[in-house]
Amino acid sequence: MGRVLILTGFMGAGKSAVGQVVARRLGWSFVDLDDAVEAAAGKPVHRIFVEDGEGRFRDLETRALGEAVALDRAVVATGGGVLGRPDNRRLLAGRLVVNLRADPAACVRRVAGSGRRRPLLETGDPARAARTLYAERRPLYDGVPRQVDTDGRTPEAVADEIVRRFLSAEGGA
Repeated sequence: MGRVLILTGFMGAGKSAVGQVVARRLGWSFVDLDDAVEAAAGKPVHRIFVEDGEGRFRDLETRALGEAVALDRAVVATGGGVLGRPDNRRLLAGRLVVNLRADPAACVRRVAGSGRRRPLLETGDPARAARTLYAERRPLYDGVPRQVDTDGRTPEAVADEIVRRFLSAEGGA
């Protein structure tokens, strides 16, 4: 099994930003699952949701995750809902998975300025949709043994903690 670090957490928790910093510091490759899904589908995530449905997106996401965990020396930023599928949890079993914890309200503020459309928040009340979605997913996030808080911290500070606490301890750095 190759050395792969998987970052999970709610949308806007910082998975992509932190993952890029960790990958750069280690000289590893970086994979953003949403980008991999978009490349496979030939269209952006929001169009996959609208044109093909969330089920199709999740199928593509599972396929992309399977390819990503087979890599060596890679940091993988998952989508916020990746833990929702039992198949994905099986793919992640026994791997180095770190959940990035963040306040859902802070996440909504972050994603509002990200420039990337979030189909699950495209409602009349995105903040309420985020709170509901976070409440549904929280038991899955909390079930990840390795946790790092991101609130009020830069991606660099979070990346430093991940490298120090998890990668150095596991001989990955």
